Amino acid sequence: MTRHKSTVAEFLSKNFDWFFEEYNSKLLESSSYITRRHAIKLLGDMLLDRTNSAVMVRYVSSVDNMRILMNLLRDSNKTIKLETFHVFKLFVANQNKPPEIISVLVTNRSKLLRFLGEFNIEKEDDQFEADKLQIIEEIATLELKDRPDQDSNNFDSPS
Repeated sequence: MTRHKSTVAEFLSKNFDWFFEEYNSKLLESSSYITRRHAIKLLGDMLLDRTNSAVMVRYVSSVDNMRILMNLLRDSNKTIKLETFHVFKLFVANQNKPPEIISVLVTNRSKLLRFLGEFNIEKEDDQFEADKLQIIEEIATLELKDRPDQDSNNFDSPS
């Protein structure tokens, strides 16, 4: 999936709903640590590749995808948390966030800010710290335009 980039981009665009429904349910939500770890790493690699920019925009516009990632942030394994963070930050950094994404982020703001404030990696990484600071700032300053029913958007703390 990382070698034949234009073919993969075309396939993902044409089969987006089916592919990511299967990918999320069978790989990202797998009970196997190894499967989840490799799936989240591959997802990050796919979404961050420029040839998949349209797929990335579509992926980070889905509140269902973001919910899965927010749950993966709660994984007990630090490697999975770190790889998930790299994908989750795409949702937060998206300058054209749909209202439902904003609503979930605002509803869970205090839990997310607490988690991110405590989230550290073993080795010193200036880029990670800069990304984390930017995401914290973005979440802290988000405001709802319209306030939809927020009860359905509340999640347990990712810790």
